[in-house]
Amino acid sequence: MKKIIRAKDKIVERKKLTKILAKLRSKGQKIVFTNGCFDLLHVGHVRYLNKAKQCGDILVVALNTDASVRRLKGKNRPLMPQRERAEVIGGLAAVDYVTFFPEETPEAIISELKPQVLVKGADYKIKDIVGNRFMKDNNGRVVRIPLAKGQSTSNIIKSIVQKYG
Repeated sequence: MKKIIRAKDKIVERKKLTKILAKLRSKGQKIVFTNGCFDLLHVGHVRYLNKAKQCGDILVVALNTDASVRRLKGKNRPLMPQRERAEVIGGLAAVDYVTFFPEETPEAIISELKPQVLVKGADYKIKDIVGNRFMKDNNGRVVRIPLAKGQSTSNIIKSIVQKYG
């Protein structure tokens, strides 16, 4: 019987995660990295993360901190605090580790964690993906995953406002 890992146990501080991933890489595990706000988990996120997991052995999701979400999305976001967002994402079977980054972009955390595969949505052009240069310089791979049509946190929020005011 497979041991169940609690979602909270998948949330790892960035410095500690760097060491964990180095050890896993040395054992031949392929590290996959993606990032985002993941403010309100929806089917598009679940499909995206399941496809990301198929790109390697270990899937790491780096979440924007609450402060960085506010800078990116405005003062009314995030809807859920970072620890809750992390626990929800960590509750998915496809996700192995969750960590946070406070910067505007994930460039620094990508260079720290050194994934072999960087995954982003297909709405990004490869040349515009933050971390693309690091991946090229380190023989990594960038994978673009098609997004579920019409699925976004912003669309869900608009729908709720329209229905309930």
